[in-house]
Amino acid sequence: MSKLLVVVFLFLGFGTVKSPENNPSLETLSPSNPVNQPSKSRIIEAKNYVKKNGLDTAKCIFIDMKVHSGRNRLFVYDFQKQSVIKSALCAHGSGKGNMDGKIAQFSNVPESHCSSIGKYKIGKRGWSNWGVHFNYKLHGLESTNSNAYDRFIVLHAYEYVDDAEIYPEYLVTSWGCPMVSNNTLLYLDKVLKSTQKPVLMWIYN
Repeated sequence: MSKLLVVVFLFLGFGTVKSPENNPSLETLSPSNPVNQPSKSRIIEAKNYVKKNGLDTAKCIFIDMKVHSGRNRLFVYDFQKQSVIKSALCAHGSGKGNMDGKIAQFSNVPESHCSSIGKYKIGKRGWSNWGVHFNYKLHGLESTNSNAYDRFIVLHAYEYVDDAEIYPEYLVTSWGCPMVSNNTLLYLDKVLKSTQKPVLMWIYN
């Protein structure tokens, strides 16, 4: 076998090796990578849900708890533009008996300090002791988050939540609330004030 053939063979062989970009994981995803964003089927389900339940049909907020907390995992989706218009960090609940709080635990039980998965209706704007001092009440719409309002689970800010991704570090945790940075909540505030009907927030894992 000539040297030229050997070089060609090695080049073709190495070309078949999977790279992180071809086989993305939570650790290798970039902020702009669409793999990190809501799936098409989830977007379709959300679109049908808001129409059926009288919620806002312009915007929706998705929070993917499978994504590392140091990565962007909150996504504001524009149904008209058919695209994510904002992505941001979002903290999960600390839980109880959770060794270090790095992995999200889910519960609908009061005082569990866990996040609750499911669809929420974003309610009224209220006062907050944390961050920029306002929050949004959350109404759980499913059996997995039906106690959210009584548990005082709200969308709020906290000054120790970063604006940019901090991976491989983890975010601070909350007592079950989806918790964002001050600047992210200010952005969401503008979005929520611009809508005609309550907005759907969907937390999933």
